[in-house]
Amino acid sequence: MTYTSSRPARAAIWFSLFLSVQFFIGLDNPTLSMAAKGGSVLVLGVYALMLGRSATHWHIAAVMAIGAVGDVFMEVDTAIGGACFALGHVIAIALYWRNRRAVLTGSQRMAALALLVLTPLVSWQLSGGKPEVALYALFLGTMAATAWSSRFPRYWTGIGALLFVASDLFIFHRMGTGSDTVSQWTVWPLYYVGQALIVLGVTKKAAEG
Repeated sequence: MTYTSSRPARAAIWFSLFLSVQFFIGLDNPTLSMAAKGGSVLVLGVYALMLGRSATHWHIAAVMAIGAVGDVFMEVDTAIGGACFALGHVIAIALYWRNRRAVLTGSQRMAALALLVLTPLVSWQLSGGKPEVALYALFLGTMAATAWSSRFPRYWTGIGALLFVASDLFIFHRMGTGSDTVSQWTVWPLYYVGQALIVLGVTKKAAEG
């Protein structure tokens, strides 16, 4: 199967989007809601494996699988959910580092450094000074920095990583202020689109070799 010609893979993407929308609009059954939430990201990993079985395909599929577990646990235990996401970031960092660009321009280096430093700092401030948030955000920022510096297309994987960061920043803002008005409409769309762009970018590059 190739990046462009796999009908089952394209069907998987549409099914993932369907599940994502189902979770976003809200389901009356909490169990179905959690299944839709985790399933939408898990199917992104399945999509990657439908396109190939290289180390890169398995690697990004693992990132999505752990993200799906984290999504489910965030509904019942945020500490376990956060730990799952931190582990997912570590695996993603390894993937991006293994596929880092041989040469970076000065602006690209500065952007990566800004993500690495500012993500935990801003997250800590938004959360009201929670040290556990700063620790998690260090993994988050490193993930985004290495994604931006990788050979995977920035308009896909790079932007996807930035959307992931933006989604979490809204969560941390909610922690600090207690306000849920904006985050309830922004967190999930930013996160899901970010994950989808990450997978699409990684598999696109893997298909090109």
